[in-house]
Amino acid sequence: MVSTFGNVYAGRRVLLTGHTGFKGGWLALWLRQLGAEVTGLALPAADGLSLFSVVGNDSFQRSWLVDLRDADAVRAVVHDAQPEIVFHLAAQPLVGLSYREPIATLNTNAMGTAYLLEALRSERCSAPAVIVTSDKCYRNDNSGRAFEESDPLGGHDVYSMSKAATELVVAAWHASFFAADKGLGALATGRAGNVIGGGDYGEDRIVPDAVRAFIAHKPLVLRRPQATRPWQHVLESLSGYLALGQRLLTAPDKATLLNYNFGPDFASERTVQELVDAWLTVWPGGIRPEITPQPTYGEAARLSLNPQKAIDELGWLPVWDFARTVAETASWYRHRHETEATDAAMRDFTWQQIASYTSDARAAGAAWTT
Repeated sequence: MVSTFGNVYAGRRVLLTGHTGFKGGWLALWLRQLGAEVTGLALPAADGLSLFSVVGNDSFQRSWLVDLRDADAVRAVVHDAQPEIVFHLAAQPLVGLSYREPIATLNTNAMGTAYLLEALRSERCSAPAVIVTSDKCYRNDNSGRAFEESDPLGGHDVYSMSKAATELVVAAWHASFFAADKGLGALATGRAGNVIGGGDYGEDRIVPDAVRAFIAHKPLVLRRPQATRPWQHVLESLSGYLALGQRLLTAPDKATLLNYNFGPDFASERTVQELVDAWLTVWPGGIRPEITPQPTYGEAARLSLNPQKAIDELGWLPVWDFARTVAETASWYRHRHETEATDAAMRDFTWQQIASYTSDARAAGAAWTT
C-alpha cells in the first residue's frame, strides 16, 4: 500500500485497547497494514459472532485479555508494551446495557480511562494517547444543531453521561499531570458519529439487528424509525483517529488538550427508516422491517456533529457518502453470511475495503493520504 499518515506507524509500538471489539478490530487490521507492532488490551470477545475471529491473533505482538477496571493489570500491560502511541477504544458501548448495568458502565468508561492514564503516568510513559469517546458526550437538547467541540458536555442517560465523564477525566488528568510533565505524552480525544460497518454484532444496533434478522429469517424490529443519526462508515472515524495520532506524533502540543469531532457530511444524517430503506436497495429481500414500539432508553431523537475543526486543522475529510457507506457495510455481511467465507477470506475482504477507502480518500484530497 502507498505510504499514508506520513508513514509514522511503520515499526511503531502501539497499545490498542478494545482490540477484541468492532472498531478496535478494524483499527488493529489497519495498523497492521501500516506496519505497526500492536499490543491489544481488552476483555475477551463476546460469545457468538464477532469481528475478532476475522482479525486473528497474528495481528498482534501480544493480546492481553484484561479488564480495564483492574488497575494493576492495566499497568502491567503498559509496562510490557512500552508503547510509543496509545489508542484507547475499550469501553462499554451499548446504551441498553447501560440501563441494566449503570455502575459497570460508568466504571468501565470513566474509571477505566482514569486507570489507563494513571498507568501511563506511573510507568513514566511518554507515548501520546488518543482517547475515543462518542458523539453522545454532548449535552443534547434535541434542537438538531450540529455539536461543536466547544459545546457543553453532559447526558440525560447513563451511557451519555459516562462518555461526558470520560471527557472530564481526560481533561482533569491533562491539566493536573500531563500538560506540565515533560516525561508524559500529549493527550487528545476523538468523538465520532454513529458508526456502521462489517463485523459489528452488538445488541440494540440497527445494522447488527438487520443481519441477525436475515440469519434467523425473522422480521427486523425498528425501535425508533424516525430517530436521526450521523451515520458513517467505521473507516471514517478510524481515519480520523489515525490522523489525530499522526498529529500527536509529529507535532505534539502538550499544553493543549486536543479534541475533534469526526462526523459525516450533513447529508448522511438520516433517520433509522431511511437507513433501512437504503439497506434494502443493496440487500433486497434480506430483511422484513416491522415497526414495533420498544423501550427507547431515553435516547435523543436527533444527533448531529460538526467536523469542521478536524477538516481545518487535520486535513481530515469524510469520504464515503451515505449510500456508499450502506453499500460497503452490506457487502461485508453478505460476503460473510451468503458465501460462508472463511475468517482468512474475510480478513482479505476487510483489507480490500481499507484499500478502497484509502484510494477514495486520496482522490478526495484527504491530507493523511499524502
